[in-house]
Amino acid sequence: MLLAFSWAIVLCFIGFQYTREKQYKSDFINAQLQLYNKNLLETVEEGLPYEDYIADYAKPFDELRISIITLTGAVIYDNIISVDSLDNHSMRPEIATALSKGSGYHIGRLSASDGREYFYSATRGERAIVRTAIPYSASLSELLEADWTFLIVMIIISLTMSILAYFTTRRLGKDIEKVNSYKAEQERAKIKRQLTNNINHELKTPVASIQVCLETLLSGIDLSDEKRQELIERCYTNNERLRRLLADVSLITRMEDGGQFISREAVTINNIIDEIADELEIMPEEERLTLHSDFNETVVIDGNLSLVGSIFRNLTENAINYSGGKNIFIKLIENNLEQCRIIFEDDGKGVEDEQLSRLFERFYRVDKGRSRKLGGTGLGLAIVKHAVQFHGGTISVSNRPEGGLRFDFILKKK
Repeated sequence: MLLAFSWAIVLCFIGFQYTREKQYKSDFINAQLQLYNKNLLETVEEGLPYEDYIADYAKPFDELRISIITLTGAVIYDNIISVDSLDNHSMRPEIATALSKGSGYHIGRLSASDGREYFYSATRGERAIVRTAIPYSASLSELLEADWTFLIVMIIISLTMSILAYFTTRRLGKDIEKVNSYKAEQERAKIKRQLTNNINHELKTPVASIQVCLETLLSGIDLSDEKRQELIERCYTNNERLRRLLADVSLITRMEDGGQFISREAVTINNIIDEIADELEIMPEEERLTLHSDFNETVVIDGNLSLVGSIFRNLTENAINYSGGKNIFIKLIENNLEQCRIIFEDDGKGVEDEQLSRLFERFYRVDKGRSRKLGGTGLGLAIVKHAVQFHGGTISVSNRPEGGLRFDFILKKK
């Protein structure tokens, strides 16, 4: 593309140079004729015998045709054609230009009187117009022709520069690709280090809690049945948190490193929403949110059932655990052959505006203490973002004017 653009510029320049050089040579020939015209015109307007001037003085070109024309366009003298056979010349291009501007020329017009092609140049005086014309011949064509030596040199230089530029940009492209590949590898390594550090940090609390509980149980201290049961339940809760954390990390890693190996099938989004509605119905009343679904048509995409389900389930769990609201709204905004656009909202309290951009970060928590208390891994919304991207889409989050969060996302059909 860059090479084609460069050649387009070069060809435009060569075309411009060719036209400009031809114009320059035409102007040069016209200047010589105009000088002769003015000298002859002075003789005519002074009433001197112009036939003597034409016969005695040197002409700038051989075969020069000379005409003297009145300001009304009548030809009163022509050294080649009989004036009786000539019609009014006021509409000839060079004459019309001379009448309006004082002088003018015209290239390559066929003469109506003798059928030859001429280069015409006309000059207007106070009482008459003098017009000279050179018949087109090999010598005139050669004189008007552009300097092809210059143009050929320009083409050769341009071709050489294009070849050099091609190999230079090709090598530069490979170097840039290597640099970008290196940077991407470094970025992936950085993300993996951050993920590893975050996982280690997240594992410490449940592992330490399990260890304390087990050490207490194994120490031989006399414990009541209630206290023993409490320690066992605490071990189970932290073990469940570890299980969910490892499952979530495994899911994100699969999407990042092995997305091409994740199976795809026809997924009906309406069915997933219906399942979530049924799951909400059997939840305890104090935890339950009411789901309002506005899907006026069936939406089917080519995707992974588990990942699409994780989008809606993680958003639902996020609303249940942290929104403080009572309702969930899921709306189908757009559905065509290429994609569908869906909005997921809750009517809770929302978050601070400065925290919105960080909600999809791994292990980011708006309320760290409450999130850990509820067993959250801090990866739910990160999984949502990765699952949406796996399906070729994008997702954004904002606060609703009336309160709560709005997640606006697109899923590609294929």
